[in-house]
Amino acid sequence: MHFMKIFCIIPAYNEEKTIIEVINKVKPHVNEIVVVDDASVDNTYQIVKELSSLVILKHLTNRGQGAALQTGNDYALMNGADIIVHFDADGQFVAEEIKDIIKPIVENQADIVFGSRFLEKKSQIPWVKLNIIIPLARLANQLFLGVNLTDPQSGFRAMNRRAAKTIKINHDRMAHCSEIIHKAFKNNLRVKEIPITVIYRNFGQRFSGGLKIIKDLMLGKLTN
Repeated sequence: MHFMKIFCIIPAYNEEKTIIEVINKVKPHVNEIVVVDDASVDNTYQIVKELSSLVILKHLTNRGQGAALQTGNDYALMNGADIIVHFDADGQFVAEEIKDIIKPIVENQADIVFGSRFLEKKSQIPWVKLNIIIPLARLANQLFLGVNLTDPQSGFRAMNRRAAKTIKINHDRMAHCSEIIHKAFKNNLRVKEIPITVIYRNFGQRFSGGLKIIKDLMLGKLTN
């Protein structure tokens, strides 16, 4: 059986308080960790750079999470990744669930797997995010893209090499979640959702966040 090389891409912007904890929790579950520092103004880059067990890439200007993920994908593909996991740097995801999110890919049942906060497991989702931002994003995906997943804005996902080569992330900022979903369906990739747990530490979600995603979808070109 072919050994599968699993890369985890962690986009980071001003995450000095959580990045080491996240890295240590992720490390046992993957072969390579790639942190993409998106021009942090705190000590995130300096902290990660001291570690010898991973790769740290740096954007010279703040480009957004979508751009950081594409930078990580490009690096992983150039270095032989079979599976690429996207994992946030703020500590809201559970590293032990990486094994669950890659399982359908390992078993050749899916090309891309999206984590969902709305399947079996319970996540204490802030009211504004649960009742405004996520429903707006779900509606936008249905209206503009014609796709329907239970969780349209989850940043916890995994993809095989074929999916990562097929999906080029053009939206630098938060609309990249919808873009990835759209391109997965458009290119007839095998898509699966699995339940994940999300731990919310920052309740600073704004109604404008949902509107910004819709604006990006309307103005952006997701059809490329």
